[in-house]
Amino acid sequence: MSGLRSFVARRLLLGAAQTMAVVLLVFALTEALPGDAAVALAGDQPDPARIAAIREALDLDRPAYERFADWATGLVHGDLGTSLTSGRPVTRYIADGFGPTLLLAALTLTLLVPLGFGLGVLAARHEGRLADRLVSSVTSAVYAVPEFALGVLLVTVLALKLAWLPPTAVGYGTDLLAHPAALVLPVLVLLSRPVCSLSRLVRAGMVDALAAPYAVHARRYGVPGARVRYAHALPNALAPAVQQLARTVDWLLCGVIVVEALFVIPGLGTVLLNAVAERDVPVVQGLAVVFGVLTVVLNLGADLVAHRLTPRAGVTA
Repeated sequence: MSGLRSFVARRLLLGAAQTMAVVLLVFALTEALPGDAAVALAGDQPDPARIAAIREALDLDRPAYERFADWATGLVHGDLGTSLTSGRPVTRYIADGFGPTLLLAALTLTLLVPLGFGLGVLAARHEGRLADRLVSSVTSAVYAVPEFALGVLLVTVLALKLAWLPPTAVGYGTDLLAHPAALVLPVLVLLSRPVCSLSRLVRAGMVDALAAPYAVHARRYGVPGARVRYAHALPNALAPAVQQLARTVDWLLCGVIVVEALFVIPGLGTVLLNAVAERDVPVVQGLAVVFGVLTVVLNLGADLVAHRLTPRAGVTA
């Protein structure tokens, strides 16, 4: 128990340090972006006086360290700033885009867990036989296809040629749950690569566990094969699988920009693309901080669960 408390304390301290590093890095990188937000907001024929007025109104004429101090203080109080283009709070942008992104992530995970574990267990149970070779071949082939290429292929076949599904979510707004047909293609694309990596990870863990001496002795003493597989071998694949799931959730919440852009889904990825196009620095900064904190928290939780499942493995902090 003391070892677990020590591990948790170390990971919490590391997570706090990583969060502070994310905040500092996000501000530094956005400050290094080329161009001038005031010039972009001034229009096609900017007037020097108008540019100066915009810079003063947006505090862009203040030193960077002063703006960073004010911004970091606002973050502590939950204030991510205000959009340069619309004057709306950045939290409003994130709240509007979080729903569709969270819905896609939840649907993908709901299918990913049973499919990934099921295919991995199936391949491990029939190691070296037809089922194992078939699962390994299909997952390797699907994993090699980029999300964008797979999305274009599915849209061409299922939406344009067969007309079974809508090609995009245009016209549905943020209430995508009321239009489930618009979610099928994005979820299929999002599911394709994670299910391949998770199933191969589960297979590898179970194959190693089934070949371990304790599993061999258990079968020798007459323990049923199903009990050896599911009560002893499968738990050995849980720790790396949990960490893989954490990385997948992080990607689903923070890195599905290509999929959202392809299917015109008004999620966080679309919000980020629009902010970058308009050079709306506060929105970009706010989203980057949210993505960074989510990554830190998810990996922290995965490490704690993995350490709990395999305490002797000494998961590195």
